Amino acid sequence: MSHPHPELSDPPAPPRGGLRIVALGGLGEIGRNMTVYEYGGRLLVVDCGVLFPETEQPGVDLILPDFEYIRDRLGDIEAIVLTHGHEDHIGAVPYLLRERRDIPLVGSKLTLALLEAKLTEHRIKPVTDVVEEGERRDFGPFDCEFLAVNHSIPDALAVAIRTPAGLVLHTGDFKMDQLPLDGRLTDLPGFARLGAEGIDLLMSDSTNAEVPGFVTSERNIGPVVDEVFRTAQERLIVACFASHIHRVQQVLDAAVANGRKVCFVGRSMVRNMGVARELGYLNVPDGIMVEQRDLDDIPGDRLVLVCTGSQGEPMSALSRMANRDHSIRITEGDTVLLASSLIPGNENAVNRVINGLTRWGARIVHKGNALVHVSGHASAGELLYVLNVTKPANFIPIHGEWRHLRAHAKLAALTGVPEDGIVIAEDGVVVDLVDGRAKIVGAVPAGYVYVDGLSVGEVTETSLKDRRILGEEGFVSIVVGIDSTSGKVVAGPEVHARGAGIVNEDFDEVIARIEGALRDAAGDGVNDSHQLNQLIRRTVGKWVSENYRRRPMIVPVVVEV
Repeated sequence: MSHPHPELSDPPAPPRGGLRIVALGGLGEIGRNMTVYEYGGRLLVVDCGVLFPETEQPGVDLILPDFEYIRDRLGDIEAIVLTHGHEDHIGAVPYLLRERRDIPLVGSKLTLALLEAKLTEHRIKPVTDVVEEGERRDFGPFDCEFLAVNHSIPDALAVAIRTPAGLVLHTGDFKMDQLPLDGRLTDLPGFARLGAEGIDLLMSDSTNAEVPGFVTSERNIGPVVDEVFRTAQERLIVACFASHIHRVQQVLDAAVANGRKVCFVGRSMVRNMGVARELGYLNVPDGIMVEQRDLDDIPGDRLVLVCTGSQGEPMSALSRMANRDHSIRITEGDTVLLASSLIPGNENAVNRVINGLTRWGARIVHKGNALVHVSGHASAGELLYVLNVTKPANFIPIHGEWRHLRAHAKLAALTGVPEDGIVIAEDGVVVDLVDGRAKIVGAVPAGYVYVDGLSVGEVTETSLKDRRILGEEGFVSIVVGIDSTSGKVVAGPEVHARGAGIVNEDFDEVIARIEGALRDAAGDGVNDSHQLNQLIRRTVGKWVSENYRRRPMIVPVVVEV
């Protein structure tokens, strides 16, 4: 197997007649999916998604792929092919289109409709090209064939990319539900046909590579949802992803069967379900929907609310309900159904929401105590099946953390993919497919680009470190006036602390230390403000460490008089 190394250098020029593959996101992480294919000087981008921030990234709204690798070559991009409409595959498209607005967007009808609704908020009118499974289109030197795949959102596609360098099958996210709610199966005959043609490189979803067997069918959830509806005494609040149209359809069907009205709560939920309904992907019976302003007129036992917040997102409708920061107030007897699986890293946030909801008297139904969600990603048994029917000469596991990529690579080895043809790469690693063999040839920058409010890329790792220190350790500020000629103290020092756990009565001790250090500096002829800043920072930092075992941010301000 080929593995990435920290010492990888810049890649050589693309090989003549070869295909270059660079993932700018989605390898070693779940999210931020974006892969760039290059042949003959032209580029094809598959997916362009976001990653959602974790607790160690305070203040960050979204994390984008780093576009630096293609920034000087935006004119070479033939198209952006989008496999499906989840945020981790389409969320960064508006930010790439800011740099070149006429890049064609290629995808299924629902995928492009969800994206166009998002782009409207960014005031971007895109160039779109709707494709369906079974279609084959040329984008420059890239001959793309689209195949149906089953996932937790309708209209997902895999894409087979043919170039003179070989045939690549990029699965996107998929599973092999044999009884999907919409009847749309993953196109295994198509995969097998491509395998018989000869797949030079398979790039396949790895999220559930560690999970044995086959994923549970979505149909198995229906009876559980019905039971929750039957036993709910008052209002029923269902939280799920705003893109999970299948789950919302099950909720609508259960509401009709149990005589409840439905209200969508939250901007993204209202927007996405409106798009799905308009395009025919969501069947909404007449008379079942109500507006949020009319909720007070409907008895609680006749009502179901569908909202976002199943992952504990701070600004989601459900989190705000738990914090009593929403017009909808949780009351005794309400039932809350968290109809999604838990994304790794969100455990604490979700538990906080559950505790908050429980505090106000709600009964919580979640994956831990009921079968209310199944994964949208293929388990190991399904991944083995795909590997066996496609028989790839080379394999790159994608869409997963390191443990998922390695587990998928082991499955590929078990099915007979040659060891030297299994490439475990990470974001930014450059892979060339030449003469039927895929090899790592270098690396390019592929770091995180942070969106913070209206700023994109201005937040750095250093500023995030400062935010973490401020949040965890607090800060101490010291203001002192210095005679610009003699370097002697003429005002202060004044010391202020916030969040550092320092008792005000102790300031006298540190002030004496600062005065002593500044006297010694003046005696040595040191009067440069930068040097004095550093001296104060060291003095105060040492005192805080000795007395409090803390490391707050220390902000000295030296004013020359």
